[in-house]
Amino acid sequence: MKKLLPIVMLLIGSGAGVGAGIFLRPEPVQDEVASVDAETGATEAESETADAQASNSLDDAEPADGMEYVRLPNQFVVPLVDNERISALVVMSLSIEVSIGNAESVLDKEPKLRDGFLRVLFDHASIGGFDGAFINNENLDVVRRKLRDVAKAVMGSDVAKDVLIFEVARQDY
Repeated sequence: MKKLLPIVMLLIGSGAGVGAGIFLRPEPVQDEVASVDAETGATEAESETADAQASNSLDDAEPADGMEYVRLPNQFVVPLVDNERISALVVMSLSIEVSIGNAESVLDKEPKLRDGFLRVLFDHASIGGFDGAFINNENLDVVRRKLRDVAKAVMGSDVAKDVLIFEVARQDY
């Protein structure tokens, strides 16, 4: 009997796991365009159109007329300090949106831009800006706005229009 008990418990546990998997399985995705959303009453086509319009209202992947993007060649590494020890590192890749013909001037002023950007990122880290849900839109908008102000101060507001955050990664220790 003692030899059968583990086998019986294994079978019961496996059966319960399979049953829970079947019961909690997500609903299949419908391919019908005209299916109606039960909560909002909108069709999928309408919701996809609304999603597309919302994403188009944000910065497009294509530069605006008369603008080009200059990706800064090296990533920015920001240490997060907790109790006088580095507890995590945040790594960011940035690009600057500039008027056409100014890409070379961005690379010429890269050391000054990097210094200003690192100051902003270190200040943001020191106030806890990279703790918790640091990649939500509100936190990233604060950082992006401060980075844009630095870029405009270094490059001139007629040259630098925006700073784009390409990648953000956090490595905890």
